[in-house]
Amino acid sequence: MSSVARTIGRVFLGSSLVFAGVSHLTFAREEFRAQVPESLPLDPDVTVVASGAVEIALGSALLLARRRRRLTGVVAALFFLAVFPGNLAQWMHHRDGFGLDTDMKRFVRLFFQPVLIGLALWSTRSARR
Repeated sequence: MSSVARTIGRVFLGSSLVFAGVSHLTFAREEFRAQVPESLPLDPDVTVVASGAVEIALGSALLLARRRRRLTGVVAALFFLAVFPGNLAQWMHHRDGFGLDTDMKRFVRLFFQPVLIGLALWSTRSARR
């Protein structure tokens, strides 16, 4: 059962990343710009496009990779850690986006990043025999 649960978690996470990545490049581009910290020395649109491309690649790897699955999970976890400052900036600078239109909603969202990190690591780990 643990193997099935991990597979479901990995497929969910991979699919979510691919969807988020495509949305970075298309219909939600402006929403994602709200998450780019002002302190980042890159153009916000470049950041959104680059992170979207990374999400598509990571999501695809989670869905398709049979080898180095654990490494893919670690890279995905590091990606979720790397984008956390954007979520923090959205909360600190009171930026609306994705229905996060109050400080409380933006604050609560911060607690989901560790869940994504944990899911990336857990779902790509081999079940113990």
